[in-house]
Amino acid sequence: MNASAQHHSRTTRRRFLSGSAAWAAAALAGCATRPPASVSIIDTHTHFYDPTRPQGVPWPPPDDPLLYRPVLPAEYRRLAEPLGIAGTVVVEASPWIEDNQWVLELAADEPYLLGLVGHLKPGQPDFAQHLARFASHPRFRGIRTGLWGVQLDPGGDAFARDLERLSERDLALDVLVGPEQLPTVAQLAGRLPALRIVIDHCANVRIDGKAPPADWREGLQLCADQPNVFMKVSGLVEGTGRGDGSAPVDPAFYRPVLDAVWNAFGEDRVLFGSNWPVSARFAPLSTV
Repeated sequence: MNASAQHHSRTTRRRFLSGSAAWAAAALAGCATRPPASVSIIDTHTHFYDPTRPQGVPWPPPDDPLLYRPVLPAEYRRLAEPLGIAGTVVVEASPWIEDNQWVLELAADEPYLLGLVGHLKPGQPDFAQHLARFASHPRFRGIRTGLWGVQLDPGGDAFARDLERLSERDLALDVLVGPEQLPTVAQLAGRLPALRIVIDHCANVRIDGKAPPADWREGLQLCADQPNVFMKVSGLVEGTGRGDGSAPVDPAFYRPVLDAVWNAFGEDRVLFGSNWPVSARFAPLSTV
């Protein structure tokens, strides 16, 4: 990066953070309900499900009073639109194959749902068949690994071939990992340079307002060195561990992590996601 580009990056990041802080302060004071009209936000990480279905749901568990209830697009849209969020991409919350179809049917009735990052199992014999079925739907935009017994396997030939099938259809792979798995993500990205890989939740780094740990920063840079890897700025309030709803509102608390992500990936490889409704345990959507 040359000096001019470095200056642009610093200026853009500074403008973004200062603008976020100013808007948050105005919102807390009651004199702002949404970002400026020039800002159009797409939330790339929400979950929807309905435990009252005859088959129920595999997640969340019934003993979770906050999450175990119908969580549907109308509720989210009421919360999100006043904040300037123009639409959302849904991320899987179930290992059941037919729950991909269930979300796609929700999207058919709700244009606010712009896409689905669904659940399929790379490396299993039926992957290609299921992918062909769901990829025919224009709002099916990829899959996520990291849950439901599916772990990254950069050295596995069947696993890699199925991920090549994703890239051949211009679909992406979300990965749910911790800091210790970032080198594995970088290895996978190097093996499959045509595959877009999106790291969820800033790789679940602990956020305490201080400098993030060295292993996370080192893994972050390994991934950022691969041009096909993107970082999803989600899971920030969850990273505080404040499950009583008291995650800080001030963007400065999150700045050490945000700066590290921005410096590594740049403005063109960073996405926003709320992780709603999980985030609601830590902070309201307006804080996120």
